[in-house]
Amino acid sequence: MAGFIAPRILTLLVLRIVLSAQVSPPMPFGVWHRLSDAPLIAPRGNGWEAAGTFNPAVVLQKTARGDKIVMLYRAQDKLGTSRLGYAESTDGIHFTRREHPVLSPAEKYEKDGGVEDPRLVQFGNTYYLSYTGYNKKDAQLCLATSKDLIHWERKGVIMPADKGNWNVKWTKSGAIVPEKIDGKYWMYFLGTSADSRDQGGLASSTDLLHWTEATQAPVLSVRPGRFDSRVAEPGPPPIVTRDGIVLIYNGADDRLVYRTGIAIFDRNDPRKLLWRSDEPVFSSEKDWEKAGQVPNVVFVEGMVQQGNRFLFYYGGADKYVGVAAAAAASQTIGK
Repeated sequence: MAGFIAPRILTLLVLRIVLSAQVSPPMPFGVWHRLSDAPLIAPRGNGWEAAGTFNPAVVLQKTARGDKIVMLYRAQDKLGTSRLGYAESTDGIHFTRREHPVLSPAEKYEKDGGVEDPRLVQFGNTYYLSYTGYNKKDAQLCLATSKDLIHWERKGVIMPADKGNWNVKWTKSGAIVPEKIDGKYWMYFLGTSADSRDQGGLASSTDLLHWTEATQAPVLSVRPGRFDSRVAEPGPPPIVTRDGIVLIYNGADDRLVYRTGIAIFDRNDPRKLLWRSDEPVFSSEKDWEKAGQVPNVVFVEGMVQQGNRFLFYYGGADKYVGVAAAAAASQTIGK
């Protein structure tokens, strides 16, 4: 009997070690902390950004004068129409805003509701902007391109509402993977399943302009009883590391309290979820994150690596822009 038990115990120990290694892959960054107790961007005036300035996308732009962080943020007027504002910074904290928006509703799929919740990614010398076009009836994932981040050329709706494999309502939140995998471009996005849960899906493209759903079911589903029981929504464009595709996402519970989670997908197969955080890595703490147009919301949409740290830009309570930071792990820098 002893000769039988010992090998069995050894097998279980080995299996436990293997499973532990799979459950906790290396993180590309450490613990998050706020860089500013006050919002970086706040509503101002009585015009296009009077009611809210939130949910920002960011990108690091290299210029002859040095690097700068460019932010496109969602701005709402008092009627609830959204436009995209432009701000830039050399230190990642102090931003200078342009007086006028760089993208305003113009097409029928944007009318009255506006252009919302941008994400930014760069391929070559072209910037790709995914955003939500909302016309007070449908919210649909759209795309625009630019060479300078100021002048934008619309490419139209890339993921129509009500026409998905599993998503039966709106489409939003296009987080494009910043490099090709298996000869294709990939994008995580938000769709609504038949049970009215907002979940993460996946689409692929050969040209960055025309996108097709890559799965028959969500790749990032909601989890009952957890911080992401009601919503699992892609955040910024993912980070591709040796250990996987790291996607920051915005989870909401049944009370629609939004917190930040992390998911890791297979480096060679963006469909395959390897790991996700059991607990949120970032939650609302400041008064301006708890009270605003929508209470108790931190919503990360922008991320940039600046030296040996990552900066995470988020919307607070659908009214303000904040920033958090985390130290970069060595395996991210040397991917």
